[in-house]
Amino acid sequence: MKKNVLFFAKCILVLVLLVVFCFGAVMPQYTLNYQAALLDKHARLMSIDEPKIVLVGNSNLVFGMDSAMVEEAMGMPVVNMGMHGGLGNPFNEQAAVQNLHPGDIVILSYSNFDDKDVIKNQELAWITIEDHFELYSYVRKQDWPDMIRAYPTYLKDCLTLWADGTGNMDSGDEYSRTQFNEYGDNIYDRPGLVPGTDLSEVHIPAIGQSTVDRINALNDTVTAAGATLLITAYPTPITEQTAGVDEYAAFSDEIDERIDAPLISRYEDYMMDASYFYNTYLHLNNEGVKVRTEMFIEDLHSYLQY
Repeated sequence: MKKNVLFFAKCILVLVLLVVFCFGAVMPQYTLNYQAALLDKHARLMSIDEPKIVLVGNSNLVFGMDSAMVEEAMGMPVVNMGMHGGLGNPFNEQAAVQNLHPGDIVILSYSNFDDKDVIKNQELAWITIEDHFELYSYVRKQDWPDMIRAYPTYLKDCLTLWADGTGNMDSGDEYSRTQFNEYGDNIYDRPGLVPGTDLSEVHIPAIGQSTVDRINALNDTVTAAGATLLITAYPTPITEQTAGVDEYAAFSDEIDERIDAPLISRYEDYMMDASYFYNTYLHLNNEGVKVRTEMFIEDLHSYLQY
């Protein structure tokens, strides 16, 4: 009996030492990459207790919105909580309920409405939250089993970076934490469409019932807090593969019918010339950001005056 107790005590000690080693020495290893921008976005979000505009979604917001323009036009502080689409809507969506106050306007801009209600890439989620416990609230209870299964893969990559001393390095490109401004916008200079950019991924998203149900539940939560949840369109490049205006109009109608939160922007209105894009079908260049932001401000003004 004593041998069994001693054995289990040793196991617990080893586990504790392993956790201390991982969280105290090895982690974090990604503090200067794109994902680490969430630390700064979250800090800004939590620091504003007055009514604010919170932009929630993927990189179409990161590389597609001038928050200072929105703030000046609307007279409200703005936080661009857009993050990597690889995390998935359920992760990025948690920004909508962080420090939620009466009078807040939360605006979703999604390019995927059939996310199966799961974190899309758990390893990427670990790279994002690392040992930053203030970010663990972005992972829902039901997502933790998958996160725990993904942890060894993340840890192996961390150990490699830690061992060769290449962790926490600044890439120096548009995917660096240093290329985000105080609002959460990516400000890397993007003068035009990168030659050879593949825009063939452009498509009309499918709409899944689980996603619709979750967004409608979020709308109830936001509304109960005295805030407002809205939906805005994301920009779409016009190419040979792009669906027609009528198809995007039908998509706008379906979103408007199935999701309780008001749709303030019609998707067909955000079909833009390909010259406004940068390096993917979701990322705008400097001029594209200006055009999209002006359209968004007009849509938001129209809704609030309605």
